[in-house]
Amino acid sequence: MKDKDKDRAKDSMDMKLAGLIDQGTVMNGDLSFKGTFRIEGTFKGTIQSDSLLIIGERGKVEADIKVNQVVINGEVRGAVHGFEKIEIHNKGRVFGTIITPKLVIEEGAFLEANCRTTENEAPGEAETDQRTEIRS
Repeated sequence: MKDKDKDRAKDSMDMKLAGLIDQGTVMNGDLSFKGTFRIEGTFKGTIQSDSLLIIGERGKVEADIKVNQVVINGEVRGAVHGFEKIEIHNKGRVFGTIITPKLVIEEGAFLEANCRTTENEAPGEAETDQRTEIRS
């Protein structure tokens, strides 16, 4: 199998939805998962994973988030730590703290956050002190 085919197969496995908090659902507590998890409802608590978290347009999250990657289309309040990357799309709203080595912000996104970039790291590794405050 070619390297590109292997990457596509890995991407499709990673995008397979492992869990969903759907619109109209309200959950409180600790969430951990493997695979891609999507939130379209309301969640309050802590979220930890070495996978991808997607917060949909209708999603509202108030949590301490520590995951590999986060895609934000809804509202997030709290500390968001993306070990690999955080994407905030044009309908995304973030209030709190962002810590990640790669931050992608689409035009139209709303941020009221302290942002800190880090080296690519695995969960638990030390962070660098490059800080930026963004308000829009």
